[in-house]
Amino acid sequence: MHKRIGQYIVLLLAASLLYGCSGYERALKSKDVNLKLKKANEFYERKKYQQANGLYESLIPVLKNTRNYEPMYYRYAYSFYYMKDWLSASYHFKNFIEAFPNSKEAEEIEYQFGYCLFKMSLKPSLEQANTIRAMDALQVFINGHPDSKHVAEASKYIDECRLKMEEKEAGAAKLYYDIGQYKAAGIAYKQVMRNFPESANSDLYQFMTVKAWYKYAGESIKEKQEERYASAINAYRELVDGYPNSKYLRDAEAYYTKADNIVKKLRNELK
Repeated sequence: MHKRIGQYIVLLLAASLLYGCSGYERALKSKDVNLKLKKANEFYERKKYQQANGLYESLIPVLKNTRNYEPMYYRYAYSFYYMKDWLSASYHFKNFIEAFPNSKEAEEIEYQFGYCLFKMSLKPSLEQANTIRAMDALQVFINGHPDSKHVAEASKYIDECRLKMEEKEAGAAKLYYDIGQYKAAGIAYKQVMRNFPESANSDLYQFMTVKAWYKYAGESIKEKQEERYASAINAYRELVDGYPNSKYLRDAEAYYTKADNIVKKLRNELK
């Protein structure tokens, strides 16, 4: 009995799928524009976005410059969005903004354009072009629509992008340090601090600068050591002044003490 019911359900599902496909194919081949648009909207409302997308695409050259074009293109762009095709969605959202700048949907679409770029952003270790584009687009949105309900979300996504950019730069600085390129590491950590002055990890970056300059000085020829240990000492003082409560102070002080003692010794040797 249960087996028979199961087979019946499978047949119903198969028939429904076949009907849906055949309905789509008939609509796609139809020359009746109104019928095709009606079917596309029906598929869209039923969340059959792939079928809706195909029908909308076939209508673009026919409906362009008509009153139905804007709402049709709006749904066409969103069909990519709901299919999580962020690249195509971002492209068509941007087209919508350019084609209908005065549309009542323009604010929403402008936000969604930035959001799609955000969704295309890769992890910190990879190329960050889309992260930068997302930050720019979302900031343009906030500047243009300061009272929008999406401002808080847009700001949150910008912060996430900024954190990702910081992680990438900090990761590059750490790599320099790990492979023994201490001068490059010291410069890179200072650059991270300049680019992200409000980072929660600023004291860590300053501490790593102390370590990097100390290590760099230790590998330098004797004639260059004093000035390079002095760089480590100055970096330590910047840490103390800028972050008096940092958890890295004790470890940094050990590097400072060693660097200071070496500098004194070098100066004594010159007497």
